[in-house]
Order: sequence, then C-alpha cells, then structure tokens
Amino acid sequence: MRPGAAPGGPAVNPVVTRTGTRRWREGAVVAAAFVVCLLGGTVRVEDTLTAPPPASWLLALVSCAVLPARHRRPLAVLAFTTAAGVAAQPLGLLLSPLVIAPALVAAYACTLHVPGERRAAGAVTLAAVTLLAGSGPLAADLSWRDASRMGTVVAAPLLAGLIGHAVRTRRAYLAAVEERARRAEESRELEARRRVAEERVRIARELHDLVAHQITLANAQATVAAHFFDSRPEQTRVSLRELVETTGHALDELRATVGLLRQTGDTAAPDGPAPGLDRLPDLLESFRRAGLEVSVREEGAARALPPGVDLTAYRIVQEALTNVTKHAAGRGARVGLDWGGGRLTVTVSDDGGAAAGPPALSDRPPGYGLIGMRERAAAVGGELTAGPRPEGGFLVTARLPLPPVREPATTDEEGRTA
Repeated sequence: MRPGAAPGGPAVNPVVTRTGTRRWREGAVVAAAFVVCLLGGTVRVEDTLTAPPPASWLLALVSCAVLPARHRRPLAVLAFTTAAGVAAQPLGLLLSPLVIAPALVAAYACTLHVPGERRAAGAVTLAAVTLLAGSGPLAADLSWRDASRMGTVVAAPLLAGLIGHAVRTRRAYLAAVEERARRAEESRELEARRRVAEERVRIARELHDLVAHQITLANAQATVAAHFFDSRPEQTRVSLRELVETTGHALDELRATVGLLRQTGDTAAPDGPAPGLDRLPDLLESFRRAGLEVSVREEGAARALPPGVDLTAYRIVQEALTNVTKHAAGRGARVGLDWGGGRLTVTVSDDGGAAAGPPALSDRPPGYGLIGMRERAAAVGGELTAGPRPEGGFLVTARLPLPPVREPATTDEEGRTA
C-alpha cells in the first residue's frame, strides 16, 4: 500500500492536501475582509444603515484584491490598503474600523512577515497615523463622536499589529523549541554512534587479545606435532594433548567474550575478574608449552596497580609474546618489569636468532597487534614504542603510569596521628 493510501481507496498526497487547505483559508480571509468592508460602507455619520453604495463595492473590491499578495509583499499591501482606507471619506463613506478591515488584515500580516520587529512595528504605526489623519471630519467641527471614532480607527491597526506580534513571538518560540529538540536528537544520535564505535573498537581489541593468543599457541603446538610426527611420537602426543587444552581455553574465552554482547543490562559485567600481572606466570607457562623459551627480569618493588593499568600490562605482554611466536625467527624471548621512576616499564624482546626445532610462524602477515597495544597504553595515560633492536630481534617497550605512593601515617608520643 502506498503512503497516504486509505484501505480500498486512492492514495492521498499530503502536499496537495496542505495546499488545498492553505488556499481555502486564504479565500476565507479575503472573503471575510470583503464582507466586513462592504458592510462598513452601509454605516452613515448619523448611525443609520443604508444599502452599500457603489463606492463601498469599489473600495471593498480594490482593497481586498491585493490581500493574497500580503505574504510576499507585506509592506506594499499595507501601504495600498491604508491608502484605500484614507480614500473612504472622499468617496462619501464613513471611515471606521469596518471599512479598513483589509488594512487590518495587512497590518497583521506585516508584523508576521516583515524582517525585523522594529521595521514591522514602524510600518504599522505609520499606517495607523495615516488613517488617523484621514479620519477627521472634512467640513465640520470635531465632536466627541468623531473623536471616539478616530480613536477606534487608529487603535484597530495597532491592535492587529499586536496580535500579529504575539503570533510571531509564539511561532518563533515553537521554532526554537523544535530546533533545540532537533539538535538534542542529533546530539544523542552522534553520542550513540560514538559510543557504538568505541564499543566496537573495544570488543575487537578484546577478541583479538583473548582469542588470537590461544589460536597462535594452538597453531604453534600443531606445528610441533606435525614436525615430530614421524621421529618423536611421544612428543607429538604431548603436543596434541596441549593443543586440545589450548583450543578448549580458546573456546571458553571466546564464549565468555561473546556472551558479554548478549547481555542487555547496563550493569552487565564479566563473570570473573579481569586478568592482571598476577596471572603472568600462567601466561608465560602457556608460551613455554608452545615451545617459546621465556625468561622474566623484574627490577624494583612491585606495587598494587589500578585495574586498568594492570590489565593493560598483562595484555601488552600477551600480545608481544604472541607476535614473537608468530613472526620471530628465534624461539626465545625476555620479559622485563621495571617499577622505578614512578612508572611501570614493560619490555618484551626476542633474541632474533635462527629457529631451533619446528619452523617458526614468521610467514604470517602483520595484523593489528601493535596498534592495539599502543591504544591500550594511551588509554591509561602511558606510551608504547616498538621496533627492531640493533643487535637483532624486536623490542616492545611500554611505559605505564603508577599511582602515587602514600606516605605511612606517623604518630607522636601521645599516640596522635601526625
């Protein structure tokens, strides 16, 4: 069914409907002004009523003929209808608010469509003064009846202008409210898109760190099994058992990570704590089982780390060792942890020597590991550098901020805390 189509009937075009409504309203306004102006011509000075004279028909037709153009040329229409109203008395008609009904409609439209409120107010005021000057008696003394009539003549366009100004202010207020609502909606959409993009990057980084590590180890263990399949069957069985364990861990971590995406609550959290440097021995042992010889050197006194920094340090070591397993020619790596200088310096390097045993995975294309490590370090206020070493191999260095050390509280002789 087409938009706007009624069941069992033809389609309705909203644009055509609005245009028809506008034309009907425009015709109703012009017709009402014509009738009121024509009736005003029946009033005489002595408050008697007669049939509309030809001058009344002429004035109503001429002044109402220009009203449809009041939206496009409001000042010109106001000037024309005001001049027509001033011509009422020379034509033998009594100048009253009824006769100047087209000028009142023009004054209302002028305050709505003329740019600048002061300009519109000045035009309406000038029209009122002009009508006041033309409403005085031509050949008689000014009476109280004439004065009251002149007061209503000058007040009528001013009142029409005030109504138009109120409508204009109301429309401007509604337009401002709609604009603020539209901008707020756009801001919410942009914020939602930004959060979605950040969440996608975070999920991609977590999937890369969680799964790529296990898959790389599984690949290395499968390579070892294939290399020793004929010559060392026992080593092959050990590698295959480790391969089964590694793939099992990979499936568990993948299931846990993807499970987070299925949770719809804002308070969704992982089932277990995030990994940190306390799990570093288990991580290194998994690489050793895959055939990578890893040594650890630690300098300075270890300190408690914020969860974000702790997770970042763990992930950087994990990703750097994964890259060694995939790309390095040698089978040895060194991990360094330096707790001095108000920051934690994490270094991971490989020896760059020739491969010993099964072939290395150096033919793998580079991925996004370095980019992810740099993003993680920058997210916690640190920095990361990576590049080849002059003596051979590759070095990854991450400098992560440490929380300030709190001085222990001291007590004086009376037991008060200093």
